[in-house]
Amino acid sequence: MTLDQSPAGLASLYADIGRQLDAHRRTADAFAAVAHTALARVPAADWTSITRGRHGSFETVAATDPAAVEVDNIQYELGSGPCVDAILQDTVFRTRDLRADPRWPKFGHLAAEAGVRSMLSFRLFLDDDDLIAGLNFYSTRKDAFDEDAATIGTLLATHGALAISAAAARERAAQLQQALFTNRNIGVAMGVLMARHHISRNEAFDLLRMASQHTNRRLADIALDVADTGTLDLPGNTGPNHRRRPKPTPPSRPSPQAHTPRPSAR
Repeated sequence: MTLDQSPAGLASLYADIGRQLDAHRRTADAFAAVAHTALARVPAADWTSITRGRHGSFETVAATDPAAVEVDNIQYELGSGPCVDAILQDTVFRTRDLRADPRWPKFGHLAAEAGVRSMLSFRLFLDDDDLIAGLNFYSTRKDAFDEDAATIGTLLATHGALAISAAAARERAAQLQQALFTNRNIGVAMGVLMARHHISRNEAFDLLRMASQHTNRRLADIALDVADTGTLDLPGNTGPNHRRRPKPTPPSRPSPQAHTPRPSAR
């Protein structure tokens, strides 16, 4: 089917892709959705993958087939190939026949041995200065990707990057909300202990840490229990104002008296 490349056609396709990608709240789910949507939208592709790079190292975070991961890893080891170079050079790479491509002679030979004859790779522009990523299409046929595939790939890369960035933002917001909730519970627990035992904030926090260490439970869970019950179990059930009772002194035995033999009766 020929792609409608009119402004209205592209806008409709872009909106349709967006409906498939925008609902995810976790970054891992968004990566997987982009990879699988890309495979469904580009018929010439046999596999797709997403490469993520940070601090000079690369990894595959989503793939529709283990074969894509295998070919990704070849490029990571070589430090070159369409998926790596598309990210590093901020461009699009569309190959015709990898076996004969002069840009990647070594990778082209290894890719052909793995069954890959052509690739289409895009940079994903994410809202994270330390994170870079790319979308990769693989085909076992040479000259598999035409202009329509490149256009659809561009829309997928654009909307995919937005969807991944949005999911990452939702994830960060959820983590922040959880952190605020946890900090609030810890603050309440400290207040309970301070009021109950007339101790300082540092001493209250130390008691929470002691209980966490003793029970092998998270400090946040200990704090929630204290906030709910007003009590804290410590090793030996000793509180901050608890004084150990002195051990009862065993009754003293009378000192042995010298035995005076009775005079024998005569």
